[in-house]
Amino acid sequence: MDDKLDVCTLNAVTAEQVTRHERKERTRRALLDAALRLLADRGFASLSLREVTKQAGIVPTAFYRHFASMEDLGVALVEESMRTLRGMIRAARSAPASSAGIIRASVRTLVEHVRAHEDHYRFLTRERYGGTGTVQRAVAVELRLFSRELAVDLARFEGLREWSTEDLNMMADLIVTAMLGTVLDLLEARPGDTDAVAHIQRTAEKRLRLVTVGVPGWRSDG
Repeated sequence: MDDKLDVCTLNAVTAEQVTRHERKERTRRALLDAALRLLADRGFASLSLREVTKQAGIVPTAFYRHFASMEDLGVALVEESMRTLRGMIRAARSAPASSAGIIRASVRTLVEHVRAHEDHYRFLTRERYGGTGTVQRAVAVELRLFSRELAVDLARFEGLREWSTEDLNMMADLIVTAMLGTVLDLLEARPGDTDAVAHIQRTAEKRLRLVTVGVPGWRSDG
């Protein structure tokens, strides 16, 4: 009887812990989502803790159960947004083997991801080019790491396997820069303007072709 009682008690405690964890995760998610909504047309530096907690529907003091500071919240948003960007690249890895096919598939995937996660991409690009402090530095660090991961991927392609790490990193940096330019163009395009999006896609493909053709040409001349 006592054993059964102990098991029931343990199960009740475990269920309570799970419920508490779920509530904590829901509140944390609410804070992140609230911040993203507020950041739709402004920079992170202008955001206040009270605004975020009010939008999330919690009291200001509860904020500190999830984040040490507003900067901590901002860095969490950067990390989440970068996971979105990495997901886009993973999807693009299933592209056709030809160079032209890879470029077309990568641009198409980028367009789809930007449209599906505009809040994340808008936050990243705004803080990358116009942010300040801890959050801007976090974006710079994450983009640098992302570029290095891309360089590792590039090294797997035929014709790039003998390239030096320095040259692969340079090519990856150029691709990331071109990709961010495309993201900005897409965010500035009017919703539903299919002609503008098609033009952006064509321009993005040209940018990537210039990188993939120009960099190997530069190396052969060097």
